[in-house]
Amino acid sequence: MQRFFILSFCLITAFTLVAQDRDDIDIYELDSVREVRIYFEQDNWDDVLDSLKQRGYGQRLIGDVVFAGERYEGAGIRYKGNSSYFNVRKNDYSKLPFNIDVNETDKDHKMPGGYDKLKLSNVFRDPSFLREVLSYDVANRFMVSPRANFVRVFINDEYFGLYNNTEDVDDELFENFFDEDDGILFKCDPSWGYDAPPNCPKGDKASLQYLGKDSACYMGNYEIKTDYGWKELIELTDLLNNKPDRIEEVLAVDEALWMLAFNIVLVNLDSYTGRFCHNYYLYRDEAGIFHPIVWDMNLSLGGFRYAGLGKPLSLERMQTLSPFTHYKQQNDKRPLITQLLSKQLYRKIYAAHVRTITEEYFADSTYLRQAMRIQSIVEPYVKADSNKLYNYEGFKKNLHETTKANKVNIVGITELMEPRVDYLLNHPVVGKPQPQIDSMAYRFDGQGYTFTVRMKGAKRGWVFYRYGDKGAFSKKRMSDRGESADAVADDEIFSLFLPKHEEEDEIQYYFVAENDHIAALLPKRASFEYYSTQDEKEIPAD
Repeated sequence: MQRFFILSFCLITAFTLVAQDRDDIDIYELDSVREVRIYFEQDNWDDVLDSLKQRGYGQRLIGDVVFAGERYEGAGIRYKGNSSYFNVRKNDYSKLPFNIDVNETDKDHKMPGGYDKLKLSNVFRDPSFLREVLSYDVANRFMVSPRANFVRVFINDEYFGLYNNTEDVDDELFENFFDEDDGILFKCDPSWGYDAPPNCPKGDKASLQYLGKDSACYMGNYEIKTDYGWKELIELTDLLNNKPDRIEEVLAVDEALWMLAFNIVLVNLDSYTGRFCHNYYLYRDEAGIFHPIVWDMNLSLGGFRYAGLGKPLSLERMQTLSPFTHYKQQNDKRPLITQLLSKQLYRKIYAAHVRTITEEYFADSTYLRQAMRIQSIVEPYVKADSNKLYNYEGFKKNLHETTKANKVNIVGITELMEPRVDYLLNHPVVGKPQPQIDSMAYRFDGQGYTFTVRMKGAKRGWVFYRYGDKGAFSKKRMSDRGESADAVADDEIFSLFLPKHEEEDEIQYYFVAENDHIAALLPKRASFEYYSTQDEKEIPAD
């Protein structure tokens, strides 16, 4: 991840500096609604795009695209999506989702920020126009994730409507977060028409179940985006399912816990956590570690009611959806949940992440203020969108009330989240008192670093660390002042010595305190944010 995640008490300033360091035009700035103008020579461009989509090979129609003041001749345009395309097309709507590649015929074409693709979604099943951008706004605060905003789309100068514009999971995102872009990439979405060989074990979509050593057994469940990687994916599934004690060797576990916490807090069930077990990416970095990345948020915040455990959820069951769904049922079709949460420390960290997301974005109504601000920005464009899939009244109502999207009831966002916040903050695990990490410091003696931390109400303390800025974090348990196995007082000093690395001058690290029920992290958003030995030696607690 980038350097700004390392700073301790200057995080707000650091985020601002990163935005200023980009090109003058930020194509994903949420406050701006830009124009995308597409020009085709063919009068029947719609029929051609339909035909290309139906073939299923990702071919593009060549046209010109004007965006952010630049004209990109020879761009490649195709329709994208599954339900957002097929369902919408079946109902004879013209507002279909687009995938635009501006360097299809000229590899030197790049948009501001170095981007070459626009992923434009048609706000399917979301009368509020909020779910995509609001959900990514949450994710951006806690995990590696794309950004999203809105654009107005014109085709041959005819206004086609207001679209979501979501950052592609591609090289620019990897450079931003990992300072590299040469790793392995999988889009974790099933290919519904794929027939696996008859000798393959029965799996459940992109669930990370182990299906043996034959890559053909996996090809219908994952779309590989790089020239190689099946062996590495199979290794990940093998360790996750059969040797979970070694999973830290190949998976950024804390990032996976954040993704699972995000899905459950937001009732984002069109995801790994729900029935179709999809809509995420896996990026394997050059150090050999897989990172999960969330994707496709139009049905987040209760827009999809199937958890994959039976009937669709009622409003009350969505409001009270357990953070331990699938784990309580020991559902072997969701090993990322059951195997990670079976580890006591991971389960406590996961509960802490659920609490942090709930407290920092929902309990103080941050989400509501942000939703109202977004709607005020886009309202005139929604009004003018004659191709929108749902009416203007639904746009006005769906922030607060259940609204019809054709024949489907889509729950109101505050109608879902206000009771859900109360449920989660009073949950018998998530709502338990957390340990406190009051102060910390480290000293360097030439041989290594001694970390000293004051933790209140903690049974155990941990340092998660890595040498340099690549790869996964390892963990070591800290000793209390008396070198006993466990802390025995409410106010206790914990310490740990890490030797200097021969090749790396820097250690990146964060702290975890645990009691019998739940953990606490410092920084709270670790490992998305963390500290570094290149920063100040005395670091105040959050």
